[in-house]
Amino acid sequence: MPEIPDLTVYIDALEDHLTGSSISGIRIANPFILRSVEPPVDAFYGRRVVGIRRIGKRIVIKCEGEFFIVVHLMIAGRLRWYRTGTKIPAKLGLIAFDFNTGTLILTEASQKHRASVYLVEGMEALESFDAGGIEVLDSTFEEFRSALTTENHTLKRSLTDHRFIAGIGNAYSDEILHRAKISPMRQIKYLDDEQCRSVYEATKSVLIEWIERLQAECGNKFPDKVTAFHKEMAVHGKYKQPCPVCNKPVQRIRYATNECNYCAECQNQGNLLADRGLSRLLKKDWPRTLEELDHL
Repeated sequence: MPEIPDLTVYIDALEDHLTGSSISGIRIANPFILRSVEPPVDAFYGRRVVGIRRIGKRIVIKCEGEFFIVVHLMIAGRLRWYRTGTKIPAKLGLIAFDFNTGTLILTEASQKHRASVYLVEGMEALESFDAGGIEVLDSTFEEFRSALTTENHTLKRSLTDHRFIAGIGNAYSDEILHRAKISPMRQIKYLDDEQCRSVYEATKSVLIEWIERLQAECGNKFPDKVTAFHKEMAVHGKYKQPCPVCNKPVQRIRYATNECNYCAECQNQGNLLADRGLSRLLKKDWPRTLEELDHL
């Protein structure tokens, strides 16, 4: 799922391609993608784009007269830029926005249809999409600590809860906690000020680093390879591969439809975190440390 770095690159590209252009049409290939009924689609025709912004993980295209197109890409949604009037791809294409400068098409490589588009009128309606989480890159340490410690959950969960902190998901939270050298399953109530500051500094440094990296990779082109997995990442998507810090194999725990990647040596004193599925199945045979895992 695109997170702050990926969405920043999208926003940069959309600002370059859309600002000042006018909407000439909206073509809907799959009706499920449009989750709103008011205002109607044709209310956007002829309106100029006056800005692009982000709310959490949503991209907002602001049109004149306080009309907004709100796009949530979810896991498999992606934006594509083509010449004006390009046909919507038959299998993956969901909706096309035609501008006088080109056509923006939303695709989704999934049958679960999680991506969504809302057409919105008025600031009050737009603000309903804000879950309340802080923008961490604009926050002070005190604001970050207050948001992170609002409720007692695991560190991984709180860092990815958009009621507390906006725009961070599964991929970059893995990278942040690896850099902070703290277990993703550590309870918030056990964090001291030093650890909380480590998470704060790691959050900012990881996000800024990846924003700059992706901007450099993209250059002036419209991003076409947005992914949650990058070979330069330290632990996310690197199960069984060597940690770049200690060279021990990256570990993984799975829960619900997500997974968490971490380094047991760097983040948990060499102890393995319990996988909710496998550890219950293996019970006493579940290895507790890297040494036990090596022995097996």
